[in-house]
Order: sequence, then structure tokens, then C-alpha cells
Amino acid sequence: MNRKWLPYLLMALMLVAILLIRQCKGNEDPAPKPRVTNPDRPKDPASNPTNRDKGFDRSTSYLDYSQHASCRMQCRKISKSEVVEIMLDGKINYKKSDLQNARCPRYALEGVTQDNQRVRIIFAQCNEKTVVVTVIDLGTDYACDCPGDDDQYKNKGR
Repeated sequence: MNRKWLPYLLMALMLVAILLIRQCKGNEDPAPKPRVTNPDRPKDPASNPTNRDKGFDRSTSYLDYSQHASCRMQCRKISKSEVVEIMLDGKINYKKSDLQNARCPRYALEGVTQDNQRVRIIFAQCNEKTVVVTVIDLGTDYACDCPGDDDQYKNKGR
């Protein structure tokens, strides 16, 4: 055999050896982690049976009220049962919603309550619960003095 082919033969053998070693060793890299939109998601799927990354979850079992929303509800005479009714049957106003909110997507749902109030209710839908952020009466301008109120933004953009 001619000596000038020897380096090529050695390189081919080394390449075959490397491929065989990789084949036998397997891929020890961990599988890539799935993309999670909210890292606060509980690790145990049984503790969060609904997939809240697929739009607004109308399940009322996770419902909670912010201090501001409770104050606004009292001032505007809107009951918890009316909030639940809007959550279940209200129409989502995507122009007033903030689905890209860094903490939790915020959905603005609108509807008419049992006593004919036209309302917009802002729900922050986190993985663990849905929080009622605020309640707005679209027909009447109430003079409420609630925590977080700022007169320059009072009922803007009805």
C-alpha cells in the first residue's frame, strides 16, 4: 500500500471511531424545558387542573378580590354574585384587556348586571387564581374614594 494514503486512512478510522463512541454513549444532554408563559405555575399538575394559558378561564373556584375592587364594588353597589355573573357570561373587550401583562394577563369583561348596570370588570388571571382588579360602572360616574384611585385616570377611555 502506498504511504501517501495512510493519513487519509487514519482520519477515516478516527471519524468512524468517534461516530461509534457517540452512538454507544447516547445523548446525555437534558431534554429542553418546555416554554412556560408564567414561571409561577405550580410544579404539580394536580394542584392546577385547568390550563390557564389558553385564554380566559371562567372557572369561579379560583376567584379572589383585590382591596381596590372590593371598595369599588361597595361604592358602586355591585355584588359578588353580579361579578360572578359577568365572569361567566360577560363579553371580553380585547381593546381594554392587557393580555401581555408581565405578572398576569388582564381581561376586561363587560356586561349588564341583574339591576341593569352596564359594567366593565378587570380580571387578572394568574395560574393560581383569578383576581378581580377593579369594577367600573360604565353608565354612572360614582365618587368613590378607594385605595389606588387617581383622579387623572378616573374612568378614562370608557
